Amino acid sequence: MVAKVSKDVSEIINDYTGLSRKVLDYNVVTKEMNELCKQPGFKDEAWDEHFSKVFDTENFQRIGHLKEVMDYPTYLRFQTQWAPKSSWECSFKRITEADNVVILELEERATFSGMTNVVNTVSVYEFNETGKIYRLDVYLQQAPQSADEIPKGYEGIAE
Repeated sequence: MVAKVSKDVSEIINDYTGLSRKVLDYNVVTKEMNELCKQPGFKDEAWDEHFSKVFDTENFQRIGHLKEVMDYPTYLRFQTQWAPKSSWECSFKRITEADNVVILELEERATFSGMTNVVNTVSVYEFNETGKIYRLDVYLQQAPQSADEIPKGYEGIAE
């Protein structure tokens, strides 16, 4: 069993190689891009410059936590619209690699419109034969915002 770590990705990144390192590099650069995109003169094309090195742009598919499906152009639009209006950071928990798949577990914190949302995420990255990500599935756990969001079967169990 692998222990959960809960450190900044930059603290553990040098402990990894291969596809796991590619996933961690992607997360570090995405965090940097999230901050840079708020600066004057930032060009949205920088997202494509970064992502096209990582993703199989012809076959890429991201399935998000709302089960939304994004191809590469849609994911670029999503980032260019969401990132300038938000602040994002994460803590590393664990990473697992087997064959062409990397599973990354993080605690993510995103602030949007003055509200911070803290979620546990598991992201499954699938790589093609050239070492580029062609599929990204995102799963998350988050606390309910109100008692109304707790399903009836959980009454008296989950708090």
